[in-house]
Amino acid sequence: MKITTGHCKISSQEMKRKIELIKEALSDEDTHISTYQKFAISYGGLVNNDIRSKVWPKLLEADISDISPKPESSVLEGHRDYNQVVMDVNRTLKRFPPGMDDDVRLALQDQLIDLIMRVLVNHEELHYYQGYHDICVTILLVVGDDVGFALMDILSLNHLRDFMDSNMDRTKHMLNYLYPIVGRSNPELRDFMERSEVGTVFSLSWLITWFGHVLDDIRHIVRLYDFFIANHGLMPIYLAAAIVLYRKEEILASECEMCVLHCLLSKIPDNLPYEKLISDAGDLFLQYPPTQLANEALLAYKKKNDVIKGRRVQKQKENLKAKRYHLSKLFTQNGSNVLVKVTMWTFIALMTAGMWAIINTYREFD
Repeated sequence: MKITTGHCKISSQEMKRKIELIKEALSDEDTHISTYQKFAISYGGLVNNDIRSKVWPKLLEADISDISPKPESSVLEGHRDYNQVVMDVNRTLKRFPPGMDDDVRLALQDQLIDLIMRVLVNHEELHYYQGYHDICVTILLVVGDDVGFALMDILSLNHLRDFMDSNMDRTKHMLNYLYPIVGRSNPELRDFMERSEVGTVFSLSWLITWFGHVLDDIRHIVRLYDFFIANHGLMPIYLAAAIVLYRKEEILASECEMCVLHCLLSKIPDNLPYEKLISDAGDLFLQYPPTQLANEALLAYKKKNDVIKGRRVQKQKENLKAKRYHLSKLFTQNGSNVLVKVTMWTFIALMTAGMWAIINTYREFD
């Protein structure tokens, strides 16, 4: 079986042939998962949502014939994250197709809340994060609520697991792979970004929402989901690196200043060539696999923590110094401050005498 890979465009006839090949694979129970992975990664991905609804479960090896029933509403609503989930879902208007009837959208929002809560109730160790709902709504729109729960249940324990800790330590650590990837491919670009001190925060929402929050076209989003579901959990970082590298000329032509560069990078252009970027991300992954970058990423993580701790200690020293300064001013012997000084020492002496009197009183009763 021959499948066109890379970012070279294929004809409509070739795309029709790809659809036929996918359907043939789906009709054969013995089709290996690697076949579906090739379909998802190659040009055009899984082509349409009807095929995605059938192949995504295959990619995740989800048993959609035996999905656990939805718990009672009281169980879902009693979860610690329920109120936050409701607030976030109520802000997902732009994630639904334009022109959708309000009643249909509201019904989907209710399904989205239930889908999210079913996963969280099913796994007490998982913690909801803002951005999780952006991934869930995409899954819901493609496969529906029950199958959506089955897929998110697996994704949450695998691809998304590091995002669902009680803190963001492991998420921040994942961001530390960005500069090593960029640097291996283009040292000049990495040096420029490091000198600007732009950091990696600009790509945080890309990572934790699988670009669902920052892209407007649902066609681009589901195409990326084909790629991410079929790949290693760090692939969104490799795609982020591919985007940064693709925009290298624009970045290097800008001012080497944090605010300027953050503003530039945090806004993803509408006309990015996603098939090329997917191909580039795959190439970067093969050239610089996570195992090769792990030590560098870990050192970057420790370095950032040391900087944060250093700033915290410095801030504490500055606060202590300021308190001492104000206290010394209070007791400076000049003019009216002499009276303040005498009054304060008199007050302290009286308080001390009073405390000793109380202590001695209790001793008399012992």
